[in-house]
Amino acid sequence: MSMLAESVPELAEVQGSAVWYGPELARQHDWIHELTATELSEVAAALAEVERRDLPIIGIGRDDFSLPTLGPRLLAIRDELLDGRGFMLLRGLPVADYSPRQAATVYWGLGRWIGTPRSQNGKGHLLGHVRDLGYDVSDPKVRIYQTTSRQTYHTDSCDVVSLLCLQTAKSGGLSSLVSSMTIHNEMLRRRPDLLALLYEPFATDRRGEIPPGQKPWFEIPVFNRCDGQISAIYARQYINSAQRFPEVPRLTAQQIEALDMFDALANDHALRLDMELRRGDMQFVCNHVILHDRTAFEDWPEPERKRHLLRLWLCTPVGRPLPPAYAARYGSTTIGDRGGILLQDVEPVVPLQPV
Repeated sequence: MSMLAESVPELAEVQGSAVWYGPELARQHDWIHELTATELSEVAAALAEVERRDLPIIGIGRDDFSLPTLGPRLLAIRDELLDGRGFMLLRGLPVADYSPRQAATVYWGLGRWIGTPRSQNGKGHLLGHVRDLGYDVSDPKVRIYQTTSRQTYHTDSCDVVSLLCLQTAKSGGLSSLVSSMTIHNEMLRRRPDLLALLYEPFATDRRGEIPPGQKPWFEIPVFNRCDGQISAIYARQYINSAQRFPEVPRLTAQQIEALDMFDALANDHALRLDMELRRGDMQFVCNHVILHDRTAFEDWPEPERKRHLLRLWLCTPVGRPLPPAYAARYGSTTIGDRGGILLQDVEPVVPLQPV
């Protein structure tokens, strides 16, 4: 047994509803909530009130977006994200009836019931646009969501990531989720020696978004234990691209084997759950227990029909403790004030169009 395995004698199976298998969930529908007529009326009234007050989107708080019925349901969904299965889908927002500003306002207002938006990139974008901008995925400064390429399974640097589908692709672009806790348990059962390696730090590329005083990469284990809970943080492509820095230790054959097994399990149809996001669907995912992916897609030629999703990175006011290693990426591990990409002298903004 390695020294690492000896230093983590409590390596044990994760318990709870965050451990799940995709084919079982595909036969269920309790992870989908269809918005009711009453709830949609509340959304319309909240939007009208925000517009009447002429509030800037960035200034809208939870109390500004009153949802007497839907609000408590969103708080229950937050509990499910943080302490339950780890994801939820809301269906039925009438996005075809919204202007770009109205879509962003409604999405922001609903998201504020889950948490506080955090910057998603070095430009300070609190509202993200997932859309192909024609960039080359091989460019180390390009984020994959700006291309049509497959993303591969990963986590984002926040408690909860959310998507709102405005337009779907011509083909492809499926959303796929897998429980990192299930991957943990499968590795423990099959190859505990490789699982132990994933509790060691891996250098991960910042892709050019470097906070003050930090290196162009950060180091963190894939699996992290804190106060009896296991959390995962993962971006294989960025682990690989960190190898471009000569100062970064070379990945060993055993580390590569461990990462390859992690990826193989994430891609296994016996574990993963694929879903097609429809227009008006809102997906919420807890990064600490779930990895997400998007398949490659073919887009429409017409600009107005191109695949387009809005995205929020949310810091929840309650949640699990995170170990000190997360501070290198999250900026802080303080519950209610962590996550996002924070660069010096960059003011937060809410862009209404992809930039």
